[in-house]
Amino acid sequence: MRFGYGTNGFDNHRLTDALEVMAEQGYTGAAVTLDHHHLDPFHPDVAEHTTRLRRDLDRLGLDVVVETGARYLLDPWHKHHPTLLSEPGRTLRLDFLRRAVRIAARLGAGVVSFWSGVKPEQLDDDTAWSRLVEGCSEVLDTAAEHGVKLGFEPEPGMFVQDLAGFERLAAKLGHSELFGVTLDIGHCRCLEPTDVPACVRRAGPNLVNVQIDDMRRGVHEHLEFGEGDIDFPPVMAALREVEYRGLVSVELPRHGHAAPLVARRSLRFLRQAASEVTA
Repeated sequence: MRFGYGTNGFDNHRLTDALEVMAEQGYTGAAVTLDHHHLDPFHPDVAEHTTRLRRDLDRLGLDVVVETGARYLLDPWHKHHPTLLSEPGRTLRLDFLRRAVRIAARLGAGVVSFWSGVKPEQLDDDTAWSRLVEGCSEVLDTAAEHGVKLGFEPEPGMFVQDLAGFERLAAKLGHSELFGVTLDIGHCRCLEPTDVPACVRRAGPNLVNVQIDDMRRGVHEHLEFGEGDIDFPPVMAALREVEYRGLVSVELPRHGHAAPLVARRSLRFLRQAASEVTA
């Protein structure tokens, strides 16, 4: 089991400093969220910055996945906008996702994670599906050029918010080998109809990226481990059962004020949960 930590949980740190802290604590990977302060994909010197980050990751022995959930990178007024469902603005989201794929290739990251976005109130479902499929297809073309997998994340409150929605989307895309799922363990507890280990087993054949956090039923709030409802040893057992080999990255984006302490507690907790599976 290889544990990483999301850089969106280190938003008060320089990116290099955040990676140093992660590595010193024993993490073996980082989920890097592209953002204005952490590897801005629109910066004129992004190629140089990407090369520098690749050197840092290699020096510290950290694997990496690329996350695209920056809140205000594309629109300073509206969180997570525009999306693949937006009109106008979706071309900006597409440009961002293509940039993310190219950056991932330069970093040696095997996965770029992204989501659908919230459906605009005036948009009918058929049009939303059409826009989403078209956008994902275009990003898949870029992914194929660079040999990078896409990890689509079902996100509570968004147009595609659960595994059933992901499976419908994957079918519409022809079940591409490059189109997998990013599974947030907390989201499974939040809204999926089955228990978390069952969600892991259901996602298993398509699983390319895992985010991990605690959560309570019906409440989309990322919590530190032990503060929610999830029993984690069975989750670890399920990940091993499906032979998942990628990073399992802590997703606590609202804990940056105490990032080093939270990261230390999180790794201790996850190692203990994993050890109980093999004990």
